[in-house]
Formats: sequence, structure tokens, C-alpha cells
Amino acid sequence: MNMADIKANAFTMPFTSPAFPRGPYHFINREFLIITYRTDPDALRAVIPEPLQLMDPIVKFEFIRMPDSSGFGDYTESGQSVPVIFNGMRGSYVHGMYLNDQLAIAGGRELWGFPKKSGSPQLGVQVDTLVGTLDYGKVRIAQATMGFKHREADHAMVLAALAAPNYLLKIIPHVDGSARICELVRYFTTEVTLKGAWTGPGSLELHPHALAPVADLPVLKVESALHFIADLTLDVGEVVHDYLAA
Repeated sequence: MNMADIKANAFTMPFTSPAFPRGPYHFINREFLIITYRTDPDALRAVIPEPLQLMDPIVKFEFIRMPDSSGFGDYTESGQSVPVIFNGMRGSYVHGMYLNDQLAIAGGRELWGFPKKSGSPQLGVQVDTLVGTLDYGKVRIAQATMGFKHREADHAMVLAALAAPNYLLKIIPHVDGSARICELVRYFTTEVTLKGAWTGPGSLELHPHALAPVADLPVLKVESALHFIADLTLDVGEVVHDYLAA
């Protein structure tokens, strides 16, 4: 294997058996439970990186069931995102994610810079209630509930949210432990087919954990609950700010 071979074929590690395949990455019947809540504005300001600008002190806690994800398989994910503004455009900053799929952890972190860690989220229906739970190890750190399909949600609102930009803080270290890459990345979801969307009463409880600090953005008031199912494509990202160059 010569230098030209390495350059032509390098994609991700391990070189001879990549941890995940090349995209595009399509998701079929991707199911979301999103609890939107109000939190401590000072706690939120402390975790939003410039040049993103904070809007209201609002957080979205998400449970996402992905039974058919090209390249990544069948897995479930949970985490927090925050509505922000960048260059006058509204979008969302992804603050933290926990999931049960090593391929998706590797791919998400290496390609886009998703802040992914290993966790054990679940999303399912218990009689008349949609229930999302998130465990870190054997410790329950989040639980959400929502009345199952109480009312149709506004499809235009859901599609508009899915079309908005999303932002990530991508960090890859150098071999000496310093930052080799430190960038603000923007990505979009595309080719969206919304198959159903519902709203209803919701609740969310978060529990402190030293290594999974979801409760550092405490729940002061639940604003809304949303449940929807969609097909979509996770598009490639682009760098919108290079912290090392600046």
C-alpha cells in the first residue's frame, strides 16, 4: 500500500475496515418525541458558543427512534438542542446526544461533529402514553411522557423546523492533545416526507449526573410536546466558523 493508495482510499478509521460507510444517509420512519421547555438563562448562556446568539431560554429535549437508517442500522437517540440565531437566521444548536449505536456515534462525531456519547435511550407507547427514557449506564437521567396522539400538530410548523439550519461545535484533537480542528459546523435535513405529527400534554424530568449533565439545563416549565414521524436525509455539513483560524 503506497502513499497514493492511502490518499485515494482514506475515509475513516480503521483504514481497512471503516467504522461506518460513506453517505448519503437516509432515515425511514424516523420517530421523534420533543419536549420544549424553559430553563435558566444563565445556565444556557454558559454553553452556547459564539458566534451563535441565544434567543429565548428554551431547550428542546428529544427522543428519536430510528428503525431504518442507511449505513447505521437500527438505533435510538436522545439529547438536547437549543434555538439560536446565526447571521440573522434562526436555527438550532445541538448541545448533547446519547445513543446506543457505536457506528452512529463514530460517524456523527467524525463527519459532522455531533456531540455524541454512549447511552441507553428508549421510545415507545405504554397504553395511552408515549414514553421516552434515557439511562447513562444504569442511572436514569431523563424521562418524558406525552399523551399519545391527542391532537394533530401543524404540519407546516414541523416542516419549517426540519428545514431550518442546525449547528455543531466540531472538535478533533491533535496527537499532542491540542485541538487540531475546532469549527462551527452547519448542516440541514433534506428530502423530508412528514408522515404524521401530533401534540398533547407532556412532562419531562431530568436527573443530575457527573458525566451526562442534562440536568445542568434544568426544567423550569414545559412549554409543549410534539410527536412526529418522517423520512429524511441527513445532508453533508459545512464549516461556517473556524475558531483556530480566527
